[in-house]
Amino acid sequence: MALCQHLSALETLVPAADYSCPECVAQGDTWVHLRVCQSCGHVGCCDQSKNKHATKHFQATSHPVIISAEPGEQWAWCYQDQAMAEY
Repeated sequence: MALCQHLSALETLVPAADYSCPECVAQGDTWVHLRVCQSCGHVGCCDQSKNKHATKHFQATSHPVIISAEPGEQWAWCYQDQAMAEY
């Protein structure tokens, strides 16, 4: 199965600059896992987290691809095409 155009275009992965969800920190909330936007480096919490800031970031910006910021996880997700890739 071929990757979507957004996942295929990834050349260099943008790592998390900080291991926290700034929106959750500002709200005094916690998160389950973190995701990193590959368009701008925004770090947001996953959909298992109460606030789902990574998905909200996609909805606000249309930045299509995130990667997991979790140690040992090596995958990328394209919101627009609902596609996943391991790297």
